[in-house]
Amino acid sequence: MDLHGDVALVTGASSGLGRRFSRVLASAGAKVAFIDRRLDRLESLRDEIIADGGEALAVQMDVRSSLEIAPTFDLIEKKFGSINILVNNAGVIDAKAAVDSSVELIEDVININFKAPLLISREFARRLIATGKGGRIVNMSSAAAYHYNAHTVAPVYSATKAALSRLTEVLAVDWAKFGINVNAMAPGLFHSEMVDYYLETVGDGLIKGFERKRVGAASDLDSTLLYLVSRSSEFVTGTIVRVDDAQLPR
Repeated sequence: MDLHGDVALVTGASSGLGRRFSRVLASAGAKVAFIDRRLDRLESLRDEIIADGGEALAVQMDVRSSLEIAPTFDLIEKKFGSINILVNNAGVIDAKAAVDSSVELIEDVININFKAPLLISREFARRLIATGKGGRIVNMSSAAAYHYNAHTVAPVYSATKAALSRLTEVLAVDWAKFGINVNAMAPGLFHSEMVDYYLETVGDGLIKGFERKRVGAASDLDSTLLYLVSRSSEFVTGTIVRVDDAQLPR
């Protein structure tokens, strides 16, 4: 997958899947900008990518703040030019029953998992439409959007990921005429800072029900990500790719 000439933006890149995705996109030749609240972690990622010969930009941003979106795009465009790949990876999990969740936690999960991808995607699309250029969006949904049981213990997270899958489908239709492809990955359990916290909180009962009784590594998502952001998937839009090792029922 050759992404030379592409400019990618990855949200939630200070750890876990976002950090991995940023490195994978850079290794394929893309100029990569990444955002998160933890600037020190972003700067270490930037330094790693540059040391490997890539081009990277670290930008501190809170995806919950709609006022920070346009200035962040301006900053990235000034450095790298027009962004044509967006990976909406930032996410948070509740890991509590709905009756035990605070209003603040519920609002955070909704704002980070659903509202932020919508507003960031909107800004991304507006700029591409204005210049007549196409682009590719990859949203991070979840297998929990499609299956839920008593061991899941993530009601708001699961609901927001279901909403994000539907948003992927409708934006694909809305923006097809502009050459903007919108797809999503729906991973099962993959080791990350968020998932490891989740497992510490709710236990491993969910894993015991998996056919292969294992959690994935971030590298297992590389090929799906590269396919969806590359020109090889030109005819694929509005699709949610489940990458879950058959952990959950169909």
